[in-house]
Amino acid sequence: MELKKNLALAVINVMNAVKGMEKNSRVGTGKNAYDGTKDQDVKEVFNKALVDNGLCIFPIDIKETTQIDRWEENTEYGAKTKQSVFTKVVVKYLMLHISGESVELCGYGQGVDTQDKGAGKSTTYSLKNLLIATFMTPVGKIDDTDLTHSDDYPTPQKPKKVKEMLTKEHASYKLIVDALTKKTYTLEVIKKKYEITPELEKELLNMIK
Repeated sequence: MELKKNLALAVINVMNAVKGMEKNSRVGTGKNAYDGTKDQDVKEVFNKALVDNGLCIFPIDIKETTQIDRWEENTEYGAKTKQSVFTKVVVKYLMLHISGESVELCGYGQGVDTQDKGAGKSTTYSLKNLLIATFMTPVGKIDDTDLTHSDDYPTPQKPKKVKEMLTKEHASYKLIVDALTKKTYTLEVIKKKYEITPELEKELLNMIK
């Protein structure tokens, strides 16, 4: 095994320089909000410590996975399509010392967004997590994992799909009426897929009598 004394000493010096960071940012709102450390603060602190000790870090490979979920929600303006884009990345980095000694590191990050910012969020978290973990930097008074057991966290629920509202202007309305009159579908089957007002339901019932 190759000894990398210059690299090891530089890493130790960075650890001595960055003793810890505070959780000075509130992320999110409501019950899902949590305290975190800003990406800008992390980079500013480590940027100086890395430069002072002749270290630089390059991303050299990335493996990305994206999952897109779409669902309908009823609003005061009618049915609206919502989406959630979940992106996770595993990024390989090269940490290089001015002596020429280097080591490959790996960072993991994930991000959720309604549009196209999931990739940016996940790669940002990947580098931030890598820096904090590599140099064993304490964040806050005590890590969250030491304060709360994982079993105490509620299981995240997938957004519930809301049934689409059926109106006379709906593109499928005529096909539904035809299916009901021919008795190829029952009203109960239709109601499992669509929201139907009492007035429209009464009209449909009169059609199939």
